[in-house]
Amino acid sequence: FREIMAACLALEKPLKVAFLGPEGTYTHSASVKHFGSQFEKAAVDSIEEVFRLVEADGADFGVVPVEHSTEGMINHTLDLLLGSTLTICGEVELRIRHNLLSQETELANIERVYSHQQSLAQCRLWLDKYLPNTQRIVTNSNAEAVLLAKEHGHSAAIAGIEASELYGVPVLKSDIEDEPNNTTRFVVIGKHESPPSGNDRTSLMVFAHNRPGSLFGLLEPLAKRDISMSNIESRPSRKGVWEYVFFIDIDGHRDDENVRAAIDEIEKASAKVTVLGSYPKAVI
Repeated sequence: FREIMAACLALEKPLKVAFLGPEGTYTHSASVKHFGSQFEKAAVDSIEEVFRLVEADGADFGVVPVEHSTEGMINHTLDLLLGSTLTICGEVELRIRHNLLSQETELANIERVYSHQQSLAQCRLWLDKYLPNTQRIVTNSNAEAVLLAKEHGHSAAIAGIEASELYGVPVLKSDIEDEPNNTTRFVVIGKHESPPSGNDRTSLMVFAHNRPGSLFGLLEPLAKRDISMSNIESRPSRKGVWEYVFFIDIDGHRDDENVRAAIDEIEKASAKVTVLGSYPKAVI
């Protein structure tokens, strides 16, 4: 159904979607999962470039990772949201299956492993057990790692099956992630607000006063209205020493009566509240 919708939209005007490239990254896979395969691809070199391209109208939407089930929130993405005017208008959850890709046929022949730092961290125990003396080299993306492993002998890369098929590098070992339910959550950023769907999430950015009980004042309005909070993360506000901003995810849409009332009350208890977006929850 997603592919049919994507094809219909492409006939009207192809969507341009920015993601961390090159093609074959997990962010590319998340983009396809959300938009289908008929969008115009804008593969860029960094998460910052995804934000910049969408802000400059060089792309309709961007897809960026925001949370790992094993590694927690991605602070770099949170910091970019802090300084951006873009809206979160969707989310994608992607089950991450890490594979060891190589043109070598034996583990004993591998001298170096290329991958993104998050992937290396998520496969650390497997690497310690099966490739303990192998050099681990950090790359900007998993797809870049595959290209390097293809170019250099006695090398391997950690990446998804899509990268294996796209670049013609065989899977030597599959499912090497340390956690079997390893999942990454991505957010779709753009300049369009999403209407209520009946199963939504709202992301807030709250600047709290630096005084006793300030965090309680932010959370009490949610508890009083039985609004579930799925995540809270603090980051330096960059506006003063030891001042912080809280990123909070709650159930519901900003247009829901109880959510709107809670946000109004939080605004009275805080220095500033920004609604980063209300959007449909990810479909597994």
